Order: sequence, then C-alpha cells, then structure tokens
Amino acid sequence: MTPCILFEDEHLLVVHKPAGWNTHAPAPHAGEGIYDWLKHREPRWSSLAILHRLDKETSGLLVFGKTPLANKSLTDQFTARQVHKQYLLLTDRPVPKKVFAVKTPLVRVGEKYAIGPGGEMAETVFTPVAEAEFKIQNLKLKTVRASPLTGRTHQIRVHAAESGFPILGDTLYGGTASLRVYLHGAEIEFKHPATGQPEKFVVPADFNNEPRLALRMAVIEPEATNAFRVIHGASDGWPGWFVEKLGDFLLSQSEAPLSAKQTEELSRLVLAFKSRGAYHKTLSRQVRRTPTAQASPQLVLGEAAPERFEIRENGVRYELSFNEGYSVGLFLDQRDNRRRLLTGHVAADFPLFKSEITNRKAEILNCFAYTCGFSVCAAKAGMATTSLDLSKKYLEWGKRNFALNGLNPAAHDFIYGDTFDWLRRLAKKGRAFDAVVLDPPTFSQSKEHGTFRAEKDYGQLVTAALGVLKPGGVLLASTNAADWPPEEFLAIIEAAVRGARRKSVKRHYVPQPPDFPISRDEPAYLKTVWLMIA
Repeated sequence: MTPCILFEDEHLLVVHKPAGWNTHAPAPHAGEGIYDWLKHREPRWSSLAILHRLDKETSGLLVFGKTPLANKSLTDQFTARQVHKQYLLLTDRPVPKKVFAVKTPLVRVGEKYAIGPGGEMAETVFTPVAEAEFKIQNLKLKTVRASPLTGRTHQIRVHAAESGFPILGDTLYGGTASLRVYLHGAEIEFKHPATGQPEKFVVPADFNNEPRLALRMAVIEPEATNAFRVIHGASDGWPGWFVEKLGDFLLSQSEAPLSAKQTEELSRLVLAFKSRGAYHKTLSRQVRRTPTAQASPQLVLGEAAPERFEIRENGVRYELSFNEGYSVGLFLDQRDNRRRLLTGHVAADFPLFKSEITNRKAEILNCFAYTCGFSVCAAKAGMATTSLDLSKKYLEWGKRNFALNGLNPAAHDFIYGDTFDWLRRLAKKGRAFDAVVLDPPTFSQSKEHGTFRAEKDYGQLVTAALGVLKPGGVLLASTNAADWPPEEFLAIIEAAVRGARRKSVKRHYVPQPPDFPISRDEPAYLKTVWLMIA
C-alpha cells in the first residue's frame, strides 16, 4: 500500500498529504498533485474526485470520493458545514491566551488573500494549545489549534497573520522564513456517505520531520523500492545539487566539487539512511570526451561499493555500478513509467492493452533500451520484449537485469544497432509491435544515422516508430530535453501521427515523479506522453 494512504473502502480514500505537494496539478503540463498521482495509479481509483483541498505547503488529511454517492454526500456535508476540521499551526509570535474567533470577508489580491469588502465570508476559531514541543531553528514556538468554520482559500493563514501571529514559514503572510509552512490538517470528522455513521480521522503533526523526506516517505514503498531522489536541486533548497539513494549507497551530483556545507549534509544523510557510503559525480557537458574513470562517480564518504550492486524498484531488481562512467545503470525519474508497464495500467480509463491481447503474448519494442529497465518490467508482466540499443555493453547489462528477476534472456530479443536503421529494417520485414518505447538521449551519434538531437529529430523518430506499431498499439514517447516546452514536444508528436495518417485515440501526459519535485526555481525537465494510436 502506498504509504500516504490512511483508509480506503468502497466509497472513500483518506490520505495524509505531505507539505510541498499540491492537492492537484496547477496546470495541464505541471507536476502531478497527490490527486492526479493517485487517480492514475490504480484502476480502482480512476473515478477519484476532489472534495476539498489543502495548500501545497500544508500537510494533513484529505478525503477523496470514489463513488457518486460519496461525492454527493460529502459535497452536501461541506456545503452545510457539517464536516468538522481541525488544524495545528506553529508560530514564533505572541498569541492570545484565550479562545477567540475571527470572522471577515476575504478577497483575492494577486497571489494573496486579504480582508476586504465584497469578499466571501470566512470564519476561524483559534485555540492556543501550549508551548510547542517541536524544535525548529532554535525558535521559541507556540502551538495553536485552528478550526475553520468555512472553507475559504488561505483563510487560516490570513486570519492568523491578521491576529498578530503569522504561521512559521508562511512568508507570503509575514511569517518567519523556514523549511515549510507549519500548518497541518490534523483532524476531519463527517458522516460516512453509505452508512451515515460518524467517521473521524486523526493524523498527528510531525513538524520535526524534514519536509523533503516526508514527501519521499509518502510515496515510496520501502519494501518494494529502495532507490529514489532525496534532494532535487532548488526545489529542495539546494540549487544545482542532486542526491539519490541507491540501495545502500548515496549518489551526489553537481557541476562543482562538493562544498563544505554539502559534505556536511551528505554526512547527515548517510547517518539518516544508514548508508554504507556516498559518492559524488561531477556533471559535465563534455562527458563524451571524458575518460570512463574520470566520468565515474567518486567515493567521498564511507566504504566503497562493490563493482556491481543491486537496488529494487517496485519490486523489480536492477544492477547498478559506479565504475562504468557517467551513468550508473538506471534513470530513477522513469520509475512511474516503468511501473505502468509492470502493471499494465497507464492511467484512468487507459489500460495498456486492449482486452483481446490477453489471448496471446503482447509484443513490445524498447528503443534506446540502455540497460533494459522498461523491457524487464514488460517481461515480468508477461510480454515478449525486443530491446534495441547502440551499445553491446548495455545490452549485456540488460540481460543481467533479466536474470536478476528470474527471467530467461534467451526468451527475448536483444538487437545491437542504430534505432533508425533497425526501425526501417523491422518495418520492411513486416514486424509489428503492440507497444513501442521511445526514450532517446537528448543528443547522440551513430555511423548509420549521424547526429540525433531530440528537438530537431523527434518527429522523424516517431514517424519511424509508427511504421512498426500495430493499430490500437501504444506509444510511449519521452524526453529529458529540459528547455523544450511540453507544448512543442506534444505538437511534434501529434504532427508525426497525423503525417503517418494515424490517429491518437487515448493520450496521457506525465512529468517526472513526486520525488523530483517541480517548482519555479527547479522547473520540470522530463516529459512523457502515452498514446494509443489507431
């Protein structure tokens, strides 16, 4: 079970949203909110509905509806103010000693809300609790319980600030800067939509927990996955620095050597995760001209990793190495996409294959296969896989990944060569696949095709792939070309589909997973679209 799930029955899904994650995606091509991520994760959540919201930087309880009965009942209860919620907040400012209520109209002013005529009425009851048990920035903090009697956006934050005690971390409303906005939805009470019985859910505030780690712990199932991104640059307060947990080891990446502050933080993470060692890789644009030993990550803390070691992701085992140059063997930002192949579920109302394929073994072509991560997941799901790559070394690595998971590589095809060349050959032979995976490097070179640049040549690549995709087949098209706007990426693909006189009948777009958080300071770079093409 996904760790953020607290309760589920036929009608309801109750979750604990961590701070730093939107309730829903703020824009069509932005990062998924917790609602979007869950809605498309399991077939039984496909009809999930939003009934109320929490701000991105607020943690706490969210209730989603799964049935029309639940949606109507909870909506009616919210409208009639029959749903009771309680929040906890921290502040470093003086607070009143007695319970008091604030009732004002709120109007939107740019990004903020303010008390002003003509706005919707908002009412909040504040109850001072005690000196806070939490130790943050060596501040003397106080805990206040907030009970909103209405459900206006930002109302607790505005009312707290107007009452002289802005929430710690809420700089938008005058709070002292901190790691997060220290506001937590701790309790929610309502009547069950089917039984009419009172339901009450409580999740204690854990303000001492690091926000960035709390986000990862909400989405990573530790029994199934021990490899994920721990620090994602500016989104996690470390511009230009990226850290991943890879099983028993940590991998740090930046364009410069580790600073003293980064080394201190990496040492702390080693202790926090009980890691055996930590490596650092210097990010370089000249990697193809760099010798393997120099391009490989270098040990900076703890013990050295074996030449080859294993990690697990969604229950699948992969071999990694810090001795093979710039890449260690798996790109963690494709974890959710690999899971879609593993489960056969792309998104809400988008199964990977039509039902008639269940009577035979589906065939999938994985272009630019690298170490065959997509292929392993497809094979574990029972598909016949063909992995195509320009590197014999990586294809052999891929075969070892098959063997690690009890899969016989001999039962699958591994083709060494240029993708464009082989797509032409396969089409000429009349080969056709139920799914084709396109996850090319942003830039590559081959003798057969010459230079490939994603922004210039992706349309040509899609056209070639469509030549071997069966009617009703699924195309996974992905790129990590950071400066390429998603709208242009999608337009190029759709133009190629139309140019081939084919038609997209289903489409699902996804950016990178939640442990690669997207922010203004760290925009999205990964773009993936799944298309079912007639």
